[in-house]
Amino acid sequence: QVPLQESGGGLAQPGGTLRLSCAASGFTFSSSRMFWVRQAPGKGLEWVSDITPDGRFTYYTDSVKGRFTISRDNGKNTLILQMNSLKPEDTAQYFCVGWGYWGQGTQVTVSS
Repeated sequence: QVPLQESGGGLAQPGGTLRLSCAASGFTFSSSRMFWVRQAPGKGLEWVSDITPDGRFTYYTDSVKGRFTISRDNGKNTLILQMNSLKPEDTAQYFCVGWGYWGQGTQVTVSS
């Protein structure tokens, strides 16, 4: 069983929305700070957002503040990234990270 499995990526138009999900298994999800990290084509890894284990506190890189929302459901072992007002520069492979694990990533492409 894969510890972290992302889903929900795809193609969106500029200004559009996508919702990424990450299903966690095999570790104590509710005790883990969780992260979203992305990698744009030809670029390095970029931290996007993270959330405390209890979900009370969230943090965002400046470029996504006000557009992206991270959340979690500890009862369902699920991490969410709601992405609104998407821009072409959001195009990247998005990874769910936590408890020392990385998911395989899901591709987000923003293009008209």
